[in-house]
Parts: sequence; C-alpha cells; structure tokens
Amino acid sequence: MGERAERLISLRVQPRSSRSGVALGSDGGLVVRVHAPAAEGAANQELIRVLAAALRAPRSAVQIVRGERSRTKQIAVSGLSAEEVRALLERRARGEAKR
Repeated sequence: MGERAERLISLRVQPRSSRSGVALGSDGGLVVRVHAPAAEGAANQELIRVLAAALRAPRSAVQIVRGERSRTKQIAVSGLSAEEVRALLERRARGEAKR
C-alpha cells in the first residue's frame, strides 16, 4: 500500500467551467476545470481526458482512485510518480495562466 500511496495525487475538480484546463487554486493546490456537468459521470470522463492531454499520456493510464462522487479526487497515472504528475500539471497550469 505504501507504493500505491506514493503514486496518488489529490486535486479538485470544478465542473461546468467555461473552459477546460488545469489551474492552481488560491491555496496552491491543483484544480482541473471541466466544461461537463457533474452528472452521470460526465465530469469524471472529461477529467480523465483533460489530465491525459495535459500529461501527454493515454486516457487508459489515468485512473480516479478515490472521490468518484466528490469534487476532491485522488488520481493515479500509470508509469508516473505523484511528484512527476504534480510537476507536469503545475507547469501546465502556469503555462495556461500566462495566456
């Protein structure tokens, strides 16, 4: 379980956003904005799509481990450590903030 815990990253999902993308919250945590509503799994599906695109990984590599029905989720990405995922997403969030 220790190895699995090292691979988990926590983030917050903001459904029904005007556009999808990765951002940094006011507390410094990761926020993934998705256009889809939080109904019938649509936001979760879009979350996986947005994360896979941001990480340049296949969708099948991204998994929601905890929080399927919550805005706060823990995810794991096959082949990447939590530190690698966090660094890549934070870099993407800073890049989007400059636009």
